[in-house]
Amino acid sequence: MKATVLVVEDEEKLRRVVELQLKTEGFEVEQAGTAEDALKLADRADVIITDLRLPGISGLELLQNLRSQDMRTPVIVMTAFGSIETAVEAMKAGAVDFLPKPFSLDHLRTVVNKALEMRALRDENRELRAELSQRYEFDNIIGRSAPMREIFATIERVAPTRATVLLCGESGVGKDMIARAIHHHSPRENKPFVKINCSALPENLMESELFGYEKGAFTGANISKPGKFEQADTGTVFMDEIGDVPPGIQVKLLRILQDREFERLGSNKVRHVDVRVIAATNVDLRAALEQGEFREDLYYRLNVLPMNIPPLRERKEDIPYLARHFVRKLAKDLGSRVESISDAAIERLMEYYWPGNVRELENAIERSLVLANGEVLEAADIRLDLAPKPRLGSADGFLPDGMTLDAYEQSIIREALHRANNNKSQAARLLGLTRNALRYRLSQMGIES
Repeated sequence: MKATVLVVEDEEKLRRVVELQLKTEGFEVEQAGTAEDALKLADRADVIITDLRLPGISGLELLQNLRSQDMRTPVIVMTAFGSIETAVEAMKAGAVDFLPKPFSLDHLRTVVNKALEMRALRDENRELRAELSQRYEFDNIIGRSAPMREIFATIERVAPTRATVLLCGESGVGKDMIARAIHHHSPRENKPFVKINCSALPENLMESELFGYEKGAFTGANISKPGKFEQADTGTVFMDEIGDVPPGIQVKLLRILQDREFERLGSNKVRHVDVRVIAATNVDLRAALEQGEFREDLYYRLNVLPMNIPPLRERKEDIPYLARHFVRKLAKDLGSRVESISDAAIERLMEYYWPGNVRELENAIERSLVLANGEVLEAADIRLDLAPKPRLGSADGFLPDGMTLDAYEQSIIREALHRANNNKSQAARLLGLTRNALRYRLSQMGIES
């Protein structure tokens, strides 16, 4: 469809010339001789071009009137030579550009096309924000169990505040999604959300990544660069795996949380930021505190609003809802023929221990969809990392429900590898094993070193 341009000009001859020029370029054109007439036609226009000098309501007042009605149609103002100050005032009021009279056809075309591109980008950005916000609505965080209903209730209570939140839970339980849900239900929803994966940042780069650096602060620092906290100013910082932050950086984090201030690497200038901090951990910070690996004052600053996200094995009633959700979502993404999942397949999923929690369940469904042949995902199609074995544990819960000793040991080894980012030496230290002993166990599990 052709874009419609509304031309608002009291001089009929000029109005007609602009109309002919625009129609030559393929635009539909509406005309108005006054601002009052323009207001009646504004909702039909994709772009509005208005003179600033009009009888009755001026072009500047027309612009202000449109903005007060929350109309997002881009407005271009025309102004005579010598009235540039008025044009600047109009730009401050929301005009996207101005045309100094007299102007050429090329200039007119360029300015109108630029305004249309800005409108398209703004509309696309608004749609993306709406989709992103919808993604983190409670309906899209799957969970019907009592623990998850309590999580939703907590999000509703904490989201409107600026208080620091500490999310605790095993790897894969969905801490990232809950952090984003808190942000998208807060007054900061249209502000930046910056995620920092603390375990992925090398210790020697962490300070510059978090707080930025000045030119010349170290070899290779050819320009000044803001850190993650500056990028998140007025928004939210999500610090994942906060337990991996080294002691030297913990002091600087404490200052951010207490005083909202910091200094870039290589600078003595104190900078201030307005950020809300959401932290997450899959380790016991109290234990780290007792072992002297985590500062006590930082722990209490982070632990203002703690939220414990239960592992999937403790809310197995959510598995059928999650499974059906992932089948619908992933089948479409993968172009799979599968349309549903059978009760027998869900029962098989319910029997499994899920050491990797929701993330592992999603991966298992994806793998099963790729290899499935029919339109219904059956029990035989389910591909698990570790098939469930008959339970050997006693009924008093000595071993986790549905786990054998071998399966339990393997889940611990996998978790150690995950926490160590697949560094075998570090994983061996976490497990209290020698590297060779860990290599032997990995070979027994079918995982190559």
